Formats: sequence, C-alpha cells, structure tokens
Amino acid sequence: MIEGSPLKWWQRWWRRQTPGRQDRVAMLAPLGAVLLFLAAIVAAFGYLRLEEHERELESVRRDVEYAQQRLRLRLLERQEQLMRLARDAGNREIDAAEFTSRAESLVSQNPELQVISWIDDRRAIRASYAAPSVHPSQQHPVGDVLRPGDIETHYALARELRQPVFSQPAAGAEPPNMLQLHIPLYDQGLFAGVVLGEFSVDGLLRYGVPPEVNFRYAVSLLDDKRGVIAGSALTEREAEGLRAWTGDTREFEVPVSPVGNGLLLRAQAYRTSQGLVGNGLFWMVAALSVLTSWMLIGTWRHTRRRLQAQQALVAETNFRRAMENSMLTGMRVLDLQGRITYVNAAFCAMTGWSEEELVGQKPPFPYWLETDHELMNERLEEEIHGRSLPGGFQVRVKRKNGSVFNARLYVSPLIDAKGQQTGWMTSMTDITEPTRIREQLSASYERFTTVLEALDASVSVAPLGSEELLFANKMYRSWFGSDTVGHLHMVAQAGVPAAQTPEADFDDVDPLAGLPVDTLTTAQPANNEIFIHELGKWLEVRSRYLTWVDGRLAQLVIATDITPRRDAEEQAAAQADRAQSASRLITMGEMASSVAHELNQPLTAISNYCNGMASRIRNQQIDEEALLGALEKTAKQAQRAGQIIQRIRSFVKRSEPNRTLSDVSAMVSEAVELAGIELRRRNVRLNHYVAARLPKLMVDPILIEQVLVNLMKNAAESIDAAERPASHRSVELRVVPKVMEGHPAVEFSVQDTGTGLAPEVLERLFEAFFSTKREGMGIGLNLCRSIVESHRGRVHAENLYNGTDVVGCRFSFWIPVSGAIDPTAIDEAKVSA
Repeated sequence: MIEGSPLKWWQRWWRRQTPGRQDRVAMLAPLGAVLLFLAAIVAAFGYLRLEEHERELESVRRDVEYAQQRLRLRLLERQEQLMRLARDAGNREIDAAEFTSRAESLVSQNPELQVISWIDDRRAIRASYAAPSVHPSQQHPVGDVLRPGDIETHYALARELRQPVFSQPAAGAEPPNMLQLHIPLYDQGLFAGVVLGEFSVDGLLRYGVPPEVNFRYAVSLLDDKRGVIAGSALTEREAEGLRAWTGDTREFEVPVSPVGNGLLLRAQAYRTSQGLVGNGLFWMVAALSVLTSWMLIGTWRHTRRRLQAQQALVAETNFRRAMENSMLTGMRVLDLQGRITYVNAAFCAMTGWSEEELVGQKPPFPYWLETDHELMNERLEEEIHGRSLPGGFQVRVKRKNGSVFNARLYVSPLIDAKGQQTGWMTSMTDITEPTRIREQLSASYERFTTVLEALDASVSVAPLGSEELLFANKMYRSWFGSDTVGHLHMVAQAGVPAAQTPEADFDDVDPLAGLPVDTLTTAQPANNEIFIHELGKWLEVRSRYLTWVDGRLAQLVIATDITPRRDAEEQAAAQADRAQSASRLITMGEMASSVAHELNQPLTAISNYCNGMASRIRNQQIDEEALLGALEKTAKQAQRAGQIIQRIRSFVKRSEPNRTLSDVSAMVSEAVELAGIELRRRNVRLNHYVAARLPKLMVDPILIEQVLVNLMKNAAESIDAAERPASHRSVELRVVPKVMEGHPAVEFSVQDTGTGLAPEVLERLFEAFFSTKREGMGIGLNLCRSIVESHRGRVHAENLYNGTDVVGCRFSFWIPVSGAIDPTAIDEAKVSA
C-alpha cells in the first residue's frame, strides 16, 4: 500500500487522537453506519413508493376523463334528440298527442331520461310524459303554469340566451333533484316556449360510466357545493385508512360537460394492492437490515456504556473539586499528629497563605497570632483528643498581610473508606461581618430605646389575648405603672378592637373575629381622643396591629397628652362665639337709627290713639264700640313694637349653637324683617322669592339669619354708596333648590344694583380684618363664610355685567340637604375665623 493512501492517513490521524476522543469516535462510528444504512433503505423504498403512487394517480386521472367523455357524449346525444323534437314542435309539424308519443318512445329507449315536457310561451304545460318510476311531485300535469322556482328560473334563462340551458342539481333534496335541460322553441323566429327534458342523475351515473371504471373506483356525482348527488363515496374511516397508507385518497374530479362546474364527476380509488409490504423482496431486505442494525447497535451500546462510565468518573471528580473551590467555608484537615494534610481554596483565600505554604506545617501554624499561641495550643490539644465543643469555638486569625479577623471553628473526625479515623476535619467561617452587624443592631436597639424613653408620649405593646406587656416606655410607666391595665383601658375606651381573653369561651367562635382582613402590619392606625379621669388628661390614642419579633400578633398603642390643645380649642371656640355676638351687636349698632325710626312709628301711633281717646272721653264724644276699636289698634301697635324689640333681642343675644331641622321660609322671613329696617331707612326696595316645598335644613337658624342680614345690609350700603336713582335702588333675595357637587342643596343669593367689587377686593373679600369701609372691622364677611362652611356649605361673590359695564354684585351661598352635621365643624370654622 502506498504511503499517501487514504488508509495510511486515517491510521496516522487515529494515533494522534486522545483516548477520550478515540472512544467518542469509536462510539459514533457504528451509530453513523446504522443511520446511513437505514437512510439508504428508507430512501430506496420511498422512491419506489413514490413511483407507484404517481402511476396510480395517472391511472385514476385517465379513467375519470374517459368516464367524463362517455357521460358527455351521452348527454349530447340526448340533447340532440330533444332539439329535433323541439324543432318539430316549433315548426308545428306535431301536435300535443304526437309530442307525447315521441316523448314516450325517447323515455323508454333511454333509461336515464325520466320526464319530457312541452311548455308554451305562457309558461303553461302543453304536453308532458314521465316515466312510471318518477315521483308524483316531480310530474307536470298538462295545463299547469310554472310557479317561481328553479324550473321557472331556467325557463327564463333559456328564453334570454336562446340556447339550451342545463340546471344545477343540488344534494340533499327529497325526492332527489333531476338534471334539467331547457331547449327553446321558435315559431317563425319568435319564442314559442321550451322543451324540458329531465334526467335521473343516478341513471346518468349508472348507464353513462363504463362498468370497468365503477369496478375499480368509488364514482360519484357532486354539486357545486361538493355535496354527493348520486353514486357512492368512501367513508371517512376508509378515506383515513387509505390516506394513512398512501399519503392521500387517490381521487380525481372533473366537470361534466356540457353541464359545467355545477356537476362534478369524482372517482376515488379502492385499496386493491398490498404495495411494497406484500413484496417478498421487501421482507428479505427488511430482515437483513434489522440484523445489520442489531449488530451495529450492540457495538454502539457497548462503546457508549464504556464512555459513560469514564465521563461519570471525570464528572464526579470535577464536581467534588468544584464544590471544594466554590465553598465559602474554609476546610482544613489535620492528621492524628496535628500536621496539616489538606486545605481548600476558601481557607487559603481567608488566611492569604497558599496551599504549598500550609500543607505539611506543624504547630504553631503561621495564621496564629503570637499573643494567642498558648490558647491555640490548648484548643489544638482538645481538637486532636476529641474534646472540642459541638457548637464550635471562636478564635482570632492572622492573615498573611498582618490583618486579623474573627472566625468560628467546627471540628469533626475524618473517617476513611474502611471506617478508620485518619485525622480531623476543621471548618472555618469568617464571622467578622455577622459580629459587626450584631454590634450595630445592639447599638441601634439602645438608640431606639433611648428615643422611645425620651418621648413625651406613652408607647406600649401587648400581645393579643394575653395580659403580658411586651414593651412600655418611661411615660407609660409614669402614668399607668408596669402592667397592661392602662394599655387595655385605653384600647377599650378608644374603641379599638382587641382580642378576647383566653378565659372567654364563645363555643368555638374565632377569637380573632373582628380583626382587620388586610395585612395587619400595614393596616391604617386608628386615632381617637379619650379622657382619663385617673390622670385628669385628654389623650390622643393611636393604635395599630403589628407582628412582634417572636411572630406573635401584638397591638401597639401610642397615647399623647393633648390636654393643652383641647383647652386652647375651647378658648378659641369661646372667642369665636364672642366674635359672632360682637358682630351682631355691631350690625345692630349700625342699624340703631333705623331701629329707632321703626320703633317711633308704633309708639307715635300709641300716643296719638291715647290722646285722641282721652280728648273724646273728656268731651263725651265716644261710644263704647269706638273706644274698643281704638284700644284694639293701640294694642296692635304695642305688639308691633314688642315684636321689633324681641326680634332684635333674639338676634343680638349670645347663645350656644343650636342645630335643629329648620324651615327655610321662617328663617328668610325673620331675616327680611330685621334687614327691612335698614333697607327702608336707605330707601332701598327688597324683592324676595322663596321656592315652594323646600326641604328642612339641619342648621342653627340664628346663624343663617345673621348671614342673610349681613348680606342684605351690605347690599343696601353698596346701593346707597353708588347713589343710584330711586328706580334702580333694589335688592333681590332668592332661595331655590340646587344640586351642588352631586348632592341636593338649597341656594341663598342676594343681588344688588351697586357698583360691584374691584378685582383686588374680590380676591381678599373674605379675609379676616379686611374691609373697604372706613369704619368697618373686616370680620362680617369672614364670619359669614365661617358660618356657611361650618354647615358644610360654600359662599361665593361675583360681579354682574351688562356688556362690559358692572351693574351690581351677587353674593350666594348654599347649604347641603343633610341630616347629619359634624358637631365640631362649626367650632373649627370659628377657630379659623
């Protein structure tokens, strides 16, 4: 064999491979040979099967086209016969009787032709003959007129096209539809009707398709929707079996001329041959292939098992080495004499010494501190003699660079495969970071405790269902002592849900029922203000649930002394009451001259009535009836004066807020009476409108009357300052229902005809102590806003325009129709005022 032959090259390449690579090549070679052999066999059989399949498809196509030609010729022959009959009928060479006779002859000679009818130009059946087997519903009695349907449609189409027209039969009709042929008749060039020939689709298939084709295939006629009209088709099971065996159903379809695509001829081949599986050569080749494959696979499996064992050994070694190198815990092995025999990579990384520098060393080891040699020798003796603690011990270790770190050592005996102890395994863990974190946590706890102890609020934590006090700061201990009595008392009085005591037995009722269903440690705290009689203090109590450090569910309560704040709020509320009373007194002081004028009228009338009666009595010119009338008028004037004084007195007197369900009309009437005095003095007309059937409001009527009086008085002053003529001196008060912010409300509005308000005044109109009057204090409108907002309403001011001219101003406020008013809202509004 020559030097450069392929065999020599292969031998040289094989010797250059490593043992592992040689094993892999030896394992893959048999497998490759098996795969190549099987691929060649499969390719050969596939090619033969493909050739056979192509031949079978070509045979199906050829036979179907042959059958289609036979059907086409048969239909054309029948069409020619019917056209001759139509030509004779159109030329009036035959009458209806002769037509019937010739139709009977054609039907008897051609079994697929079932019905022949003569239809005149008025769509009436002139003559008709049907085979005895035709269903009565498909027969056409003489004299009937075509009704709208398929026959009438094709009749019209034949008349329009002036040529024979075939119908499109459909599957599923009962009785089965017949194929119709409409041949138009012409009498001297004019349309004279049609000759209708109807064919049995089953007859066409039976007598038109050659018997040899019916023997080899499942032949059927399909409509344009691929529904079977006649013939037989393979069942789904047979089609699936044939498709699984040959890859398809070996079928072919072709339109039937001259009918067109509305009638398809389909042939499906039966499975008649056994294919390659029934061939003896196939089984011989298959047996040889199986034998060869079994031998090659056996060789491949043996090689694979050997390679797998080798790979498992290498993987185990690499795994153990990777575990040793990836461990964060340092590992050290001492023999029975205390000499180092092994260290892992983590131990070397911790100490900074390499494996070569440590293995073989005897005590004292280089990572020992010089000051700890005696202690380390004692620990080493304990370790060698098996007296070390199970939980390990803490030591200080010196790195090669001189730095020191804290470590914890754990010792265990090292046992070999024979069960004999050969030394001691020591694991070392760097605990510098855990020690630092523990010290930081301790310092943080001390700082946290110091802060809690210095708080001026009481802080206490108690577990649910227990009387144990988990934590209490200095303020809590100074108030309640060192037990949970104060904690539970604050929880109960503040209305915060607490767990039942263990002694409570509620017949299997969950003791945690009623607790919040969301995450307890994130629940919103509950704030309440309570009064502790034992301490004489008002406390603001905030409570929430939390998970204690031991996992128990606990309740945190923080109580802050708010006694000074409550006292300040009460003083502020009293000051606000006095401010409101002062405002009413100021209002009445400004209206003093008007009040005096108003009172002067009834007092003058009383004086005049009294003087008149005295004069007439002295002159004896009065009778008893006139005297009683004069006295009644005097009494009415006295009552009027008393009502004026009582109304002013109830308006200006100082009283606590009294919210009641108040009638809007009554409040408006009182305010109009009071403000009317000032408006009449300034010669200003008052027009007021109150809507009917207004709901009652939960308000303090005196405060609402104060707002209305202030707004109407300000409106009169604005008109007087503008010096409007008498025809333009009017104030309009309107009270109507409204929907404000999505809720029902009652709106009060006061509109004047003054000069309006400047933009800078509108911005500061409701500020405290801001006034545009020389003698004004600037608290009237501010108090009005506070009163309205205390009733959960809003007040608004705007100028009125006629084009670009200001023609007045409009003040409005609304009160919601609500049955519940916050009792602290008005106090807060007074404080803000």
